[in-house]
Amino acid sequence: MENFIFQNPTKLIFGRGMIEKLGGQIPQGKRIMVTFGGGSVRRNGVYDQVVASLRAAGHTFSEFWGIEANPTVETLRKAITQGKAEGTDFLLAVGGGSVIDGTKLISAGLRYEGDPWEIVLSGKAKGETVPLATVLTLPATGSEMNSGAVISRSETHEKFAFYNRNPEFSILDPEVTFSLPANQIANGLSDTFVHIMEQYMTRPGQSRVMDRWAEGLLLTLIDIAPKIKADPKNYDLMADFMLTATMGLNGFIAMGVEQDWATHQIGHELTALHGLAHGATLAIVLPALLRTLREQKGDKLVQYGERVWGVVSGSREERIDRTIECTEQFFRSLGLATRLSEAGIGKETRDEIVRRFTERGVHFGERQNVDGEMAGRILDNAM
Repeated sequence: MENFIFQNPTKLIFGRGMIEKLGGQIPQGKRIMVTFGGGSVRRNGVYDQVVASLRAAGHTFSEFWGIEANPTVETLRKAITQGKAEGTDFLLAVGGGSVIDGTKLISAGLRYEGDPWEIVLSGKAKGETVPLATVLTLPATGSEMNSGAVISRSETHEKFAFYNRNPEFSILDPEVTFSLPANQIANGLSDTFVHIMEQYMTRPGQSRVMDRWAEGLLLTLIDIAPKIKADPKNYDLMADFMLTATMGLNGFIAMGVEQDWATHQIGHELTALHGLAHGATLAIVLPALLRTLREQKGDKLVQYGERVWGVVSGSREERIDRTIECTEQFFRSLGLATRLSEAGIGKETRDEIVRRFTERGVHFGERQNVDGEMAGRILDNAM
């Protein structure tokens, strides 16, 4: 295991009815901006709960609506302009990972004099930032308990990650997920699954603790996914989903081990170029990446197949084949496509992603060997 320093400052407030505790968590006298997405929180009652709690605690606040499913810098510039005019010094994101990600850029941009896209390109916030908290409505990204965010730029069809600060606290009430559409649940399960795989599917023998923790989270997703499909308003199932998504990307399973993240980097390009949902891109890319890098990741694939999918018979190559098949079938069981052709994406997109990776000189993956040429091979295996 490699050396590491771990700290996660986010306070997690979890469970039924916990939104009513929101107002008491924010210091008095703060000039609060509450950020939202497209309006589903009005329909499912979350908005009313948030407003009631804030008002009961004596807070005044402004609102910013319209952060997209893939938050764009163009929209977030407007929020930053509004926040600067209002003297905002506390942010509350109410929504899924995209609203939270967008709010992290608002947090960084409120104290920055340049264009917020410069912050994204630099990879991290610059100087002072504004504290934020979250009320999560869609399990998927883990953004409610980490410092990362991914922002798009519509003008250039680009999408990049940057890092700011963790939320001060996050409220997770599984009941707010009961009204989610089936496709959003499927994408959330896919996103969570691949987050775990990015930290786990490298090489064995680094940490028994991290391996078993990651495998437990994967097994939980595999167990609950079909049950959620049959009973999406089951509190205990959605509680397990919500907590797994948070634990999958809050740093707990990353301590002292190598990480990959090539699947995400390729997936971001598919979203930037085609607007495909993030979880949908990951379901296409991950099986193709495993097929392409099966020799490099072979030992871990055998371990993963045995411990997670129960693949224990056959030759090494047969076991690897079967393990990758099980992974792809899991995504298909969620109703997601696992091939580019199924999403109407062809060679032009493949070539553009290769061009972008090559032009930027990037190298992703635990061995830093996923460059433009390797990305092309992975995308060929996704056709």
